[in-house]
Amino acid sequence: MLCWLLLCLAVAGAHAQLPAPLAQALQAAGVPESAVGLYVQEVGAAKPLLALNAERGFNPASTMKLVTTYAALELLGPAFTWSTELYAGGPVQDGVLAGDLIVKGYGDPQLTLEEFWLMLRSLRARGVRDIRGDLVLDRSYFAAEAADPASFDNEPTRPYNTLPDALLVNFKAVRLSFVPDAQSRSVAILPEPDHPQISIVNNLVLDQAACGDWVERIRAEASGDDNAARLAIGGAYSAQCGEKERSYSLLGQRPYFGGLFRQLWKELGGSLQGEVRDGTPPAQARLLLGHASPPLAEVVRSINKFSNNVMARQLYLTLGAQQSAPPATTAKAEQAIRAWLAGKGLDMRELVLENGAGLSRIERISARGMGELLVAAYASPVMPELISSLPLIAVDGTLKRRLKDSAIAGRAHIKGGTLAGVRAIAGYLLARSGRMTVVVCLVNHARAAEARAFQDALLQWAYGPERGGRCCK
Repeated sequence: MLCWLLLCLAVAGAHAQLPAPLAQALQAAGVPESAVGLYVQEVGAAKPLLALNAERGFNPASTMKLVTTYAALELLGPAFTWSTELYAGGPVQDGVLAGDLIVKGYGDPQLTLEEFWLMLRSLRARGVRDIRGDLVLDRSYFAAEAADPASFDNEPTRPYNTLPDALLVNFKAVRLSFVPDAQSRSVAILPEPDHPQISIVNNLVLDQAACGDWVERIRAEASGDDNAARLAIGGAYSAQCGEKERSYSLLGQRPYFGGLFRQLWKELGGSLQGEVRDGTPPAQARLLLGHASPPLAEVVRSINKFSNNVMARQLYLTLGAQQSAPPATTAKAEQAIRAWLAGKGLDMRELVLENGAGLSRIERISARGMGELLVAAYASPVMPELISSLPLIAVDGTLKRRLKDSAIAGRAHIKGGTLAGVRAIAGYLLARSGRMTVVVCLVNHARAAEARAFQDALLQWAYGPERGGRCCK
């Protein structure tokens, strides 16, 4: 009887009748109901307002970051910080380090160019000027798992494909600023940082065409290897575009870190005589300083507001190291999240995890699983940190331009997710009635990109007006 009842409930959820406006919007998108997972529930209510295919696993794209960030906030705490430690492998006298400088990383997701400069400036203030030994990078906190940055979409130079690393700095990226000059009829390309092992070849032509999709009009051809790279930029750039920026990831982790260190250290008046290599601090090494990251609550905000895949993957591995023991692996991270979910009584048998960021073709979660997770989060002590990290519709983050002229503007904290064949939203909506409502919509279909109007209609339906007839057979 129990099995029969569960089967009936699953079938009912799969065949819930959509309200007319939603059915019409979905039909207009050319997406069948079978390709959509929906779950809408008022916080505190016994039953969902709407459920469709709610038990089936769907690819959630970047909404998977909600699982990773909520787990991290509860398991690590909002004040958790990462440390990057600098050790002296010899004595320091009169500004000279007679030995190696060892840098040990613990997976800081937000060791940006600015933070890295501040760390080196702090080292300089401690009396170190000339390093007579090597720069030794201890990256052992994360296991070296085989991976290919081109495996996801064959775009290895896109920064979102940067692989995790215990000593990741500046997302291993170079930001190019395109600056048109109408007087000289040219376009300057300004790299930041101006990495010594990356050469930029500027073959751009300035024209007066409409700006449009300016990225499609330029050609970027990368060559070289992990140790030295060349990026040739060709095509046309419109003066109508003004200044634009685009980032690239071109080097391996060690040469990127080493080259950037040498450049910044030289600007600070220092020198490095040795080479850059991997290693660990010897027993006699002396800790010079520890550089702390921003607290986890700020990191989670950066991850969710701007859907930062690299930071999410760093956080995912950190969970594995913190809940088990280093070195961190994806298997340990998955184990940590599954144990946490079980402890909260959240049964997600359909859940498939790969990297915790949603930048995956195989990750899966059901609309009900995501919805129940968000309902549980609303009762958690870390609820304010999680909700405030989500894009506020029509206000900020990745959904800044969404539903700007609607009554929902500024009333919904929603995480979006986009992949080829996937469009997803999940988060919280303050309905017209004043009730906080969880909304989850996962669309997996070749025409998923056409489903935006349907998802907007779903949010408007969940907002109100006051619902008389509610839908969930």
